[in-house]
Amino acid sequence: MHLPLDYATLRVIWWGLMGVLLIGFALTDGWDLGVAALLPFVARDDGERRMVINAVGPTWEGNQVWFILGGGAIFAAWPFVYAVSFSSFYLAMFLVLAALILRPVGFKYRSKRPGAGWRARWDWALFTGGFVPALVFGVAVGNVLQGVPVRLDSDLRAFYEGSLIGLFSPFALLCGLLSVAMIVLHGAAFLSVKIEHGPVHARARQIGSGAALLSVALFALGGAWVAWGDIGFHAMTDALPDGPSNPLRTASVREAGAWLSNYGPHPWFLAAPVLGLAGALLAFAGIRLRLESAALAGSSLSAFGIIATVGLSMFPYILPSTIDAHSSLTVWNASSSAPTLFVMLIVTAILLPLVLLYTAWVYRVLWGRVTSEAVATSPDFY
Repeated sequence: MHLPLDYATLRVIWWGLMGVLLIGFALTDGWDLGVAALLPFVARDDGERRMVINAVGPTWEGNQVWFILGGGAIFAAWPFVYAVSFSSFYLAMFLVLAALILRPVGFKYRSKRPGAGWRARWDWALFTGGFVPALVFGVAVGNVLQGVPVRLDSDLRAFYEGSLIGLFSPFALLCGLLSVAMIVLHGAAFLSVKIEHGPVHARARQIGSGAALLSVALFALGGAWVAWGDIGFHAMTDALPDGPSNPLRTASVREAGAWLSNYGPHPWFLAAPVLGLAGALLAFAGIRLRLESAALAGSSLSAFGIIATVGLSMFPYILPSTIDAHSSLTVWNASSSAPTLFVMLIVTAILLPLVLLYTAWVYRVLWGRVTSEAVATSPDFY
């Protein structure tokens, strides 16, 4: 079957699309997670908490589409990555899903009863549903950067030789804290443009300022750790970009600082870490100067830059192995077939713009600040 795009190009396109979907999830559902994590700290009474909840109430369900799309794209385009990562991180994934399940239940059940104790318990459930996924997603990225103790046998069956506790190494925890800081900053910036000026707004600005500076510090520390720590992988045998998807045909070895090697031949990759730092600083300035749109733009740019930095630094690696030189998954050895990638690309080219247009339309229709008066009088609010 002759295709208008060669196999290597299709692989790179789908690697980029996977990044787009992950960034889309971080930018949209990210502020939902951030707002949920902020809920107990920015709102003191029931009216304030309802105002915070209803800032994301109309859109949080739609934003989860990006999470579903990302998982589906990994399953279809990168079956090896899906199989190995979901089996290796099974307990961590279960923890994330359990926390995410608390979110819809919290939104729907919180206002079913007027009791203060009842609502307080669901408020902490919402906090858990925001904080835990943000932390575990960051920890997962940290483990991907430092490699995973997984091996493939001759039948390409994956065997994970680590533990749940082992996932929370010092570097992985640093990445988890960076993820939490990034998400909290994004949620605070969203609240600054979405709720009325008042005590909740002021508290969100205060916490957001700290989260912005913490994001800068943790991102810089993580970069230094990657540069001078024993983190990174280098290919001993090069996989053919248009070769078969078989990880056992390639070999790689751990090499300190290897994740920085892409920046020499591709200096424009530096735009990603620069955006990660500059976006957080822009968000800090926007928050302090009460330029709320600039704050939200800065937090969005920071999340984009931080996530893009990981992908660009690791290319072509997707999931390196620390215990078997022939079990690392890369862009060149872990994808679906060329016809599968091409057919999926056509479908994505049709449907993804529709998702983007519908999302933009929804946010335009539902834009505007949530006020305490509206929360107190509208029967449609949570």
